[in-house]
Amino acid sequence: MIRAAGVKVTRGRVRVLAALGAASKPLSHAELELQLASDAAAGVDRVTLYRILDSLVASGLALKAVDTRGVFRYSGAGSGRRHAGHLHFHCVRCGGMFCLEAEPPPPPALPPGFTLQNVAFELRGTCPQCVISAAV
Repeated sequence: MIRAAGVKVTRGRVRVLAALGAASKPLSHAELELQLASDAAAGVDRVTLYRILDSLVASGLALKAVDTRGVFRYSGAGSGRRHAGHLHFHCVRCGGMFCLEAEPPPPPALPPGFTLQNVAFELRGTCPQCVISAAV
């Protein structure tokens, strides 16, 4: 996938893309850094990880979104851009971002002369884990 996107294949890119692909939810830079450091192979330093993430986003292999706390979270786009076709729920307590099995609503019809470039649709609330911990 990396080579097909026109990006040089490196061990770091392969590891980061694999971690994003295996993740059940979008990950922050810090979460990725921790996960890669815990692998048997050597970790990836912070700056290199930022550069890898930027290159994967620029090449369309990863998606980048900001959570409710202003933290960027990354997910693997895969061949079908699997995170582009559904909604994400942002927890206002823990900052988590969760994939929902729901398609975003279609954009409204625009007046003549307008050109749509991007649609942002956010769902914010409290995730189940934070609801339980708040009740305790």
